[in-house]
Formats: sequence, structure tokens, C-alpha cells
Amino acid sequence: MKWLTAVTLSMLLALSGCETFKDGPTAVAQLDVPPGSQVWGSVRFVEIGGKVTVRADVRGLRPGAQFGFHVHERGQCNAPGEHFNPMGKPHGNYRVADRHAGDLINLQSDAEGNAVYAFETNLLTVTAGPTSVIGRTIVVHADPDDYRTQPAGNSGEAIACGVIRAVQ
Repeated sequence: MKWLTAVTLSMLLALSGCETFKDGPTAVAQLDVPPGSQVWGSVRFVEIGGKVTVRADVRGLRPGAQFGFHVHERGQCNAPGEHFNPMGKPHGNYRVADRHAGDLINLQSDAEGNAVYAFETNLLTVTAGPTSVIGRTIVVHADPDDYRTQPAGNSGEAIACGVIRAVQ
């Protein structure tokens, strides 16, 4: 019975996304805020089996709203550049492969203004190469991405940004 309990607990922790069970190249970004913004949090990128899982915990958002969430090309929050697009694709919905690598699903805040987020993509890597997130930025935008307006989904100004750094 103890063995069954341990297996059940292990499976529940694995399904819940507990980082203890994930090993692979990892990168993190601590969100910095422009003057006047109250948004803060962190974003983690873990690469396993040719896919990157993006996990975010973002606080201080407008309650019950959506926010554009993108990897940008430059590693500077004061000038993050365009959406990360190493394959030269149009901006698009996160459900289609023919889009910017940096186009992620919108963040959704709860009634308290908090967003806990998980998204998996095969268009990004943490390891070195043309699709690596290392040295780029993750940006939370003031408005939701509409997934069609070129070149950036009409998602508005940045309300938080973090430089993505490798975890050693």
C-alpha cells in the first residue's frame, strides 16, 4: 500500500507540473516593470524532448483580463525589438505552426490580478541555436493579442519585461 501511495503521489506531482520532475536545459526571466506598472513575476523555460514548456507566475495584472505574452528578439527591456521570428513567418495564432516563434498564448488573470500559465511549443529552444530564447526578452503587453493583426497582434505597450537567462 505504501508503494501505491508513493506512486500515486509521484504521478500527481508530475501531472501538476512540479519542476522537481523536470530536467533539461532551463532558462528564467524575472519580470521588471516600467515606471507606473505594478506587474511582477517570473517566467521559466524548460526544454525536454524537442519541446519547450513555458511556465509563468505573474502578479499585479488587471483582474479578469487577457494580456499579450511574447518572446521578443532583443535582450533589452528598454528596446526589446519585434517578436522573436527566426524563421521569417507572419504573426499568428499560437495554434498554428506558421507563426512567429515568439507568439505565445495570452496570459489570463484571475479576479485578484494573478496569472499562472503553462504553454508548450516546439518553435523555441533553450539550447544554443537560431531558435534559442537565451538572451532574448519575454514581454507582457497591456492588451490581449488578437492573433491576426500584423506584425504584433495589436497587443499594446509593454507592462512588464524580463531578460531570459540560462540557469546553470
